[in-house]
Amino acid sequence: MAGKRKNNPAGSTNTYRGDVLRVLGALKVATTDQIQRIGAPHLTFRHADKETPSKRKQARTASHTAALSDMRGHGLSENGGSTGTGDALRNLTPKGLLAASYELNRPVTEMGSTARGAGSSGASHPMAVNETVIAMLRPKPNMARLAVDPPHVQAAAQAAVDSPDGIGTIASYWTEVPLPATGTWNAPGKGGAQADIVLTAPQDGVPLLFIEVDNCHETAEELADKLEKYARFFKRKVKDTDGKERPMWRTRWTVPEGRYGDEPHPPVLLVFNRIGERNPSLTVPRLMELTRHLWQGQRLPGGHHLYDRKIPIIAVGLNQLREHGPAGPVFARFGRSGPQTLLEAIGNPRREAADAREQEEAKARAAAYQAEVRRAAQEQAAKQAAEREARRPVCTGCGSRFTDARWEAVQPTNWGAAKDSHPQLCDGCKQKAGAAVSPAADTPERQKPVRGEAGPDDFWEEPQRPVCTECGAAFTDERWKATKRVGWSPSLAKRPSLCGDCDRRFESDLDLAWGVGHRQEERDQEQETAVPEQKTTGWLSRLRR
Repeated sequence: MAGKRKNNPAGSTNTYRGDVLRVLGALKVATTDQIQRIGAPHLTFRHADKETPSKRKQARTASHTAALSDMRGHGLSENGGSTGTGDALRNLTPKGLLAASYELNRPVTEMGSTARGAGSSGASHPMAVNETVIAMLRPKPNMARLAVDPPHVQAAAQAAVDSPDGIGTIASYWTEVPLPATGTWNAPGKGGAQADIVLTAPQDGVPLLFIEVDNCHETAEELADKLEKYARFFKRKVKDTDGKERPMWRTRWTVPEGRYGDEPHPPVLLVFNRIGERNPSLTVPRLMELTRHLWQGQRLPGGHHLYDRKIPIIAVGLNQLREHGPAGPVFARFGRSGPQTLLEAIGNPRREAADAREQEEAKARAAAYQAEVRRAAQEQAAKQAAEREARRPVCTGCGSRFTDARWEAVQPTNWGAAKDSHPQLCDGCKQKAGAAVSPAADTPERQKPVRGEAGPDDFWEEPQRPVCTECGAAFTDERWKATKRVGWSPSLAKRPSLCGDCDRRFESDLDLAWGVGHRQEERDQEQETAVPEQKTTGWLSRLRR
């Protein structure tokens, strides 16, 4: 403990020193009161029973005041003047910004300046920026740190916890961010703007939001000129690390790509703090007319708009923002009627509703189409079933229609399969017909072979008994066997397509065509054998032999 006291004589803890680094690293300059409300909001409720506001403020800021004292001794922070109300301003040194970069997990090059000299004129604008951040954040007290406090303190803190949430954490906010229309991020050129606040909280539906805070000192023309600089920055393109040109702001911040033909620029929120002589109720209408070309979208038949390459510009009062927060319907977007919440104002609810309707209509059309396809399929199946029933065979015996199994059994299959014996009868009638002819089956007489019956000497099955091509009579068993092919060899018969009678008749007719019959041929042969051979003499006869 002695070592800690020696290093931090004011008795601060790491927790409160971390609060100081995170808040000043994001806001650059702030009062102890603002640091406490952001870093440890539970202290606001713990010391609410003090007699006077000054004592309550002194009690709830004591821990962070001690942290600032110890950090000033370490060269991390310094006093930066005071506000118009006499509150001391605190800011970080370059060494403190380096330490804050670790707390915020940011590159040192994005930490900005030390904000020295901000309190020389009262720092009214930085204070309004800080109050805007607090109103957007709406820090919630940690109830675990109030477990031993009185019930009324816990009840007040619980009411704050139950109120609408804010957006992001202190690490989601950047202040005094240059938006170079020329030059680089670290060395911006002329003609660019500087955003008072940049908010990145994609977890809360705000991927990127630029915030401008006006203490009602600027005219509508001056604000319009600042928005023109925003437009120049949004349009600027540079080569990214992959060699492709992209908008410069996309090389630093990640935002989802918009739809083709509807890619708006990041939104800009104008926060009006009523401490100047300008009346926002008069400034905003004039500003809307001067910047119409920057924010006006293209109206579509569905009632929604496309905001391709347009800047969503929203306006709100700081007092309304404090009271209702980002979830309250207090934001007025240029070109729209009626107040909205912040998420509605920076988005396009009508487009989303139109898309939802289109998706529902597409689903309905798809469902109707599928229903029509099913109905057509059912009708086609019913038609085919009716046509099949119309083709179903009817038994010639009893008149009943065939079953599916019986119908399939009588259908022709291939050349080698045997046909059904009674293809025109149903199963019952076929059985009766078979029982009626069964006694005749014991007769030893060989029955006439049916179509497809094969003999024992066949090399393969014959499809049917041959029929004579001349007279149309079926072959006898002897003729069928005589003309039958054996293996791959052709039939030995000269005329295998003729029955025995036609084959003999053909042979007789052939002999008559040449003028010689069988008996004439036999007589000629007998006469030839009866005539003796004449002997010849001489060399000619020997030559003939």
